[in-house]
Amino acid sequence: MSVQFIGMIGHRLSSETIAPVGPIFDRDYIVRFAQTHEAAGFDRLLVGHWSDQPDGFLVTALAGLSTQKIHFLLAHRPGFVSPTLAARKLATLEHLLDGRLAVHIITGGNNAEQRRDGDYLDHDQRYARTDAFLEVVRQTWTQSAPFDVNNAFYQVEQAYSAIRPLQQPHIPIYFGGSSDAAIAVAGKHADVFALWGESLAQTEETIHRVRAEAAKHQREIDFSVSFRPIIADTEAQAWEKAEEILHIATERADKVGGGYNIKPDSVGAQRLRETAALGRVVDKRLWTGIASLVGGGQNSTALVGTPEQVADALLDYYDLGVRNFLIRGFDPLNDAQDYGKALLPITREKVAQRDAQEKAS
Repeated sequence: MSVQFIGMIGHRLSSETIAPVGPIFDRDYIVRFAQTHEAAGFDRLLVGHWSDQPDGFLVTALAGLSTQKIHFLLAHRPGFVSPTLAARKLATLEHLLDGRLAVHIITGGNNAEQRRDGDYLDHDQRYARTDAFLEVVRQTWTQSAPFDVNNAFYQVEQAYSAIRPLQQPHIPIYFGGSSDAAIAVAGKHADVFALWGESLAQTEETIHRVRAEAAKHQREIDFSVSFRPIIADTEAQAWEKAEEILHIATERADKVGGGYNIKPDSVGAQRLRETAALGRVVDKRLWTGIASLVGGGQNSTALVGTPEQVADALLDYYDLGVRNFLIRGFDPLNDAQDYGKALLPITREKVAQRDAQEKAS
């Protein structure tokens, strides 16, 4: 299928509008969440990475063994596991899930968070390390003979892995990051480049930059964009719902520590703040209310409207070359069910019609 929908799994129920519920590693919730997304028709589930949260490998394993068809996208941050070991861990997990795995490389754009795990490299050094990391990971996945590595970050002798990915030539690599250093690494290694939900103009600019960088290496890259759709039976109801979400999120932020006073320092966060500066609503229905509240610190822009209106907005990004949409709601489980009832099937139908028209012409 030419369009893919990715959800994002949590290890317990929580969001900007919902205080954390249940144990920190809620096995029942993880299973129910994965099965709900599979039943709703999602293609893949992202398992995120944070410096203070449960291990994503085990969250993915539990969710994967609880489902049959849905694929997974495991976020991994280079620098804390050697690349040869990471390659074997990922290949082993991929075998466990019968090939239903991709890896999302998150280099890290927050110095304070990196240092919680003992990483004191600066921004550009981290991306240089990611470049070296991915070189070794891909060698481990693909080389049939032992190999040596000796670069600024890694030294290994006679590295070899008996377990190889089921997917060929290797496990798909998703990649995030908006800085020049990130784009350079993406051009060499990414199969799918992931963006937060910016304006159409900003998204088109980034797509051109990434494609130009990939062309230097004779490569082509797919694209993913992330949104928090807010849908309702009527457009007016959807906008009312958005304002209520912002009201609840603001109250909750004030209760848990005075709001979001620290602006994240990543380039991606800076770009989302630039999007929010364009106005509360950009490109007809890209809503920046939560992005403004959190200072651009996460996937936080929403498309607001009826399922058909939001599907039409997604098609605007599809026309730019985006084939993957990471969507999650502010009421994660219930919103996933709602997306499966209307938004996903309507969008797929519109994409199929668009593709058929293009082929006919």
